[in-house]
Amino acid sequence: MKQTYRSRTAFVLAWVWLAFVAFNVWDLIVRFNGKPSLVALAVLGALTALVYAVALRPATVFTEEGLVGRNPFRTTFLPWAAIEDVTVSHAITVQYGDERVLRLWTPMSSARERAKAQRRGTATEQRGRFKTEPTLPRAEQAAVEAFAGKTHADWVGDQIRERAESARRRGEEAAPARLSWSYDAIGVLVAAVALVVAALVIP
Repeated sequence: MKQTYRSRTAFVLAWVWLAFVAFNVWDLIVRFNGKPSLVALAVLGALTALVYAVALRPATVFTEEGLVGRNPFRTTFLPWAAIEDVTVSHAITVQYGDERVLRLWTPMSSARERAKAQRRGTATEQRGRFKTEPTLPRAEQAAVEAFAGKTHADWVGDQIRERAESARRRGEEAAPARLSWSYDAIGVLVAAVALVVAALVIP
């Protein structure tokens, strides 16, 4: 089963931006007045290409066969058994092959989110000392303990590590990684550049 992880905030804001752009493009076409409209369209196109590349496209995808890292202009597929190590700081870094590294764009953890997670972990450790605190059901307590001191990026990093170790225990072959260009993001960028050129050239 496929699981996709991305920045929810960036994803939602990107779609809000697209709705804003759609309305403005319609308005500029209806009230087209030459050069000013072309310049406005070029600016909207350039910003939309940027939003698509850094907010809509990036994702970390789990499949049965391996990990798919979708970055702004590249897609990398790593079979689970090919993953050698996973580290998490601001972003998730996956080591594979001959010391090659894949840096995942999502999910990321900000300093504020990590500080909040650490406070949550400290609070969890102190829970048993105060008799007046309510006792959580066993399932909820297990979930709190699993996430104590961890950000979403930490949790996803753990999942990648566990799947890689499981694949190696099953004796799966560490097939080579597959890298490909993101033709959709490149196409959006080319279209934005074409709009900018048209705004500059057409009088």
